[in-house]
Formats: sequence, C-alpha cells, structure tokens
Amino acid sequence: MQSAAARLLVCGVDEAGRGPLAGPVYAAAVILDPARQVRGLADSKVLTAERRELLAGRVKERAIAWSVAHASVEEIDRLNIFHASMLAMRRAVEGLGVAAEEAWIDGNHCPPGLPCRSKAFVDGDAKHKPISAASILAKTARDAEMRALHERYPQYGFDQHKGYATADHLDALGRAGPCEIHRRSFYAIGVFYEQDLFSDRWASLPEALRIRSYRLYCEALKLSAEKKLVLFDAQQRRLKREFADVLASPQAAPYTERAMLVLRNARRQLRD
Repeated sequence: MQSAAARLLVCGVDEAGRGPLAGPVYAAAVILDPARQVRGLADSKVLTAERRELLAGRVKERAIAWSVAHASVEEIDRLNIFHASMLAMRRAVEGLGVAAEEAWIDGNHCPPGLPCRSKAFVDGDAKHKPISAASILAKTARDAEMRALHERYPQYGFDQHKGYATADHLDALGRAGPCEIHRRSFYAIGVFYEQDLFSDRWASLPEALRIRSYRLYCEALKLSAEKKLVLFDAQQRRLKREFADVLASPQAAPYTERAMLVLRNARRQLRD
C-alpha cells in the first residue's frame, strides 16, 4: 500500500472526537510528500500529547497539502455523530489546496460525496502513514479547541478530559448541568431534557446527592441497552450495591424511581 501511495496522490483522512459528550467532531486530510518524510507517524491515540504536537508541526511543514475541518455540536445533534463525522471528513478533503486522486479513510465507511475515489481501512491510522498523519492533525486540532472552550466553561474541566465521559466530567455535569456545547443527542446529556427530570427541584438537592442521582440515572440508561439477560441482571445487582445510599434517600426518590423504572422496562423487554 505504501508503494501505491507513492505512485498516487493519496490523502489520508481521519476524525477525532466521536465519543465525547461535548464539543465539535474534527477531521483532517493529509497528502504526504514522499521526498520529505515525517518519521514516527502512528495512530494518534498511542502517542503522548507532546509527541502529537511535535509531529503535527512536522506534518504541516512537510506535507504537500493538509486540511482540518469540523462538524458543529448542532450538526452532531441534527445528523447524529456518525453522519457528522462523515461530513467533517468530506469537508477536510474538500479543503485541501491540492486535489487528491484517492482518499484513504480510517474505519469501514467512506464519506459520501468525496471529490475523488476512496478506500476505507479498518485500523488505518495504525497501518498507513497518510492516515496516521491525518489522525494526528485531527486530534491536536480538537484538543486545542477543547482547551479554548475550557476558558469559556471552566466548571467542566474540558482542558483535562476534552469532553469525554470521565468520572470528573460526569460529576461536573451532576453539579452544574450541561452547557451549550454539550451534545444533547448523547444519552448522558439527553437525560437533562427528559420531561424536566433534572429541573429546579433536582437542583435544590445537596450537591453530593445531586451528582450521584444523576450518575445512577445515566448508568441505568446505559445498562438498558444490554442485550443479554444474565449480564443485565449481574450489572443491575452491581448498580444497586454501588448506589445503595442514593436508593435509600427519600430526597432522591423521584430520580431513583425513574432510574428503576428504566431498568424494569428494559428487563421486561429482555424476558419477552
């Protein structure tokens, strides 16, 4: 494949930010120059932040062409995260200053409407240098955006977790609720907009109870997607042990009962 890349004007394409609860999804397209190699290219996820920044600078200096694009939170919520990622990748390819003959896409789907032919490669960011370069540019661009958003919304810690569903991020959501850059179409955010479940009454709970009642409801929604009854039952028992304090609190009853209702309905569907 690498010899093919040398003969063709290939752009590697990858995205960053499909999984987080907040912020845009980014994508990059890169046409590497065989005469100006960048050593050390790899899947951005296995590189340290410092190494990614160093390699991103070298890619931008030595590539024939590169482009970074994104799809907004509004587009993610309107289109869903998969289609928004495809849109960001198409925008990145269209933004190249030099037209590619072929696009190599990380994953198993090619974005529709690309201006050149395309191929998809599972684990392409680890196997093919043009895709590795794109993964590094997409990741560093998105991380920079999340650091900038941290300045506007410091209560969430975006500079640390970059919007992913870490324990610290979920705790911050339990304290403050979501902001405008959170993705409402993701279950951990969508719960705040379900029939005023997390309304003024919930906000008046003691902070620790507010955080844990939110976490319980999120865990219940996540567990409701389980497809095997035996695994569901085991996880439900674990959940009840882990959140025994919340389940025993009269103040949290409206929220714990909603979580238990989600689990009862999910179990009933698994049995039927």
